Amino acid sequence: MQLGPAVAQTGAPPNAIGPDEALKRLVDGNARYAANTAANKDFSAGRAARAESQHPFAAIVSCADSRVAPELAFDQGPGELFVVRVAGNFVNTDGLASLEYGVKFLGIPLVMVLGHTNCGAVDATIKVLKDNAELPGHLPELVNSIKPAVEAAKKAGSDDLLNRAIIENVRHNVAELNKAEPIVSRLVSDGKVKVVGGLYDLATGKVELV
Repeated sequence: MQLGPAVAQTGAPPNAIGPDEALKRLVDGNARYAANTAANKDFSAGRAARAESQHPFAAIVSCADSRVAPELAFDQGPGELFVVRVAGNFVNTDGLASLEYGVKFLGIPLVMVLGHTNCGAVDATIKVLKDNAELPGHLPELVNSIKPAVEAAKKAGSDDLLNRAIIENVRHNVAELNKAEPIVSRLVSDGKVKVVGGLYDLATGKVELV
């Protein structure tokens, strides 16, 4: 990982767009994917240029669930998305460092925290907290990271605790990123970066902003 541009720029990089334009690209790409009208892609095109530098226009904090593939869901090709994945799509220290690199050194204008329906990590957290169960290995750390969202969902009194907790988990991590010092919060305050939340529907392929 190179901390800075890999090659000298001879003009504005491809991701030199505003946060709103970046979000529009994601929304439009997802519409194509959900309608099964994804754009034809030549994956060999631009390989040489990508070997020298990268210019993703959005960062995605995604669950590690095998059914969620951000590049496909947003109909984007290699080098267009900077994806950080972890079960439960929460932002820990390592994930934050990756995002800081993306917005600071790659010039990414948009970060999306992407949850999804029927999230196993959130469901497991609900069950562990309900039964006061003990998990092996490092799984308790995962539960502790998702716990605030489950507690918020319970307080809201939703009939569908799982779905509400999934949404609360997205919103919680969006809020945490917006105040993440010193890099992300400053860029957000300056209007150079926007952090948004999305919910991917496994059944339809559609992403809804939350």
